[in-house]
Amino acid sequence: MAAMIAGARALAVAALLCAAVAAAAAQQASNVRATYHLYNPAENGWDLNRVGAYCATWDAGKPLSWRQQYGWTAFCGPAGPRGQAACGQCIRVTNRGTGASITARIVDQCSNGGLDLDFETVFKKIDTNGLGYQMGHLNVDYQFVGC
Repeated sequence: MAAMIAGARALAVAALLCAAVAAAAAQQASNVRATYHLYNPAENGWDLNRVGAYCATWDAGKPLSWRQQYGWTAFCGPAGPRGQAACGQCIRVTNRGTGASITARIVDQCSNGGLDLDFETVFKKIDTNGLGYQMGHLNVDYQFVGC
């Protein structure tokens, strides 16, 4: 009987570990198209309502320091939470061409199947060779990270 209980526990632990690995893998993606958007947060007082960001409903009342801490992005990537669940979360975005990376806060939704990075606070900082601006997009990897 003890062997059956131990076997059942081992199976439960293995199932939990597999679920954790799957959840972690679902929080990142590679070779994603990232366009740019002109939120101009500094010029707009870091006001999510003023720029019409989807996440303003939940995050516009957050302290100014919270809204200024990271550059902004819209998120519609192939892996990760959607809608309100994505709002306020942070992603580490890496330019595949140069290796430059930055952390950005999700403040909006998009429909391009990837990311729509604020030009000044995110896109320009990882477009270190200027090719992304010339092409109108970057190819990036992203991973959800703690803010």
